[in-house]
Amino acid sequence: MTEFKKRRHRVCFTGHRPEKLTRSEVAIRKDLEIQICQAVADGLNVFITGMARGVDIWAAQIVLKLRGAGYPIKLMCACPYVGFETGWNQDWQRQYIEILAAADFVKYVCEDYSRSCFQIRNEWMVNHAARVIAVFNGEKGGTKNTIDYAAKVGVPIVCING
Repeated sequence: MTEFKKRRHRVCFTGHRPEKLTRSEVAIRKDLEIQICQAVADGLNVFITGMARGVDIWAAQIVLKLRGAGYPIKLMCACPYVGFETGWNQDWQRQYIEILAAADFVKYVCEDYSRSCFQIRNEWMVNHAARVIAVFNGEKGGTKNTIDYAAKVGVPIVCING
């Protein structure tokens, strides 16, 4: 299958770190699950997460939960670089490692950290997806940049209030 055909079945996530969100984790997880199920109903079956704390990790956990419940879906992890998680607390690191171990595919988008590695990762995800599910609070930053990039290149965006 060509990359173009594969892309038509993929969704990527973008969203804020937990400390920037204005709604509860429970509410956001519920809305993410609704949108993931809608994507599956629409024929999308591969989900790409950028593996950051917060929305990316939660979305990955929901995809893995649904996959475990029998949904015919796959999880791709698009990590910005090896060692991305090393500065996090133990609980976030544990969740990160568990998701990587359960993922269907892991991609390290950049070889090492750089100031642009997160934007490079975000653009890679959008370039490999047919839809973006965004949890957005209206603030400037990586999530807004990813939404703006997706709009610029014509990838539809489903926005969840963050």
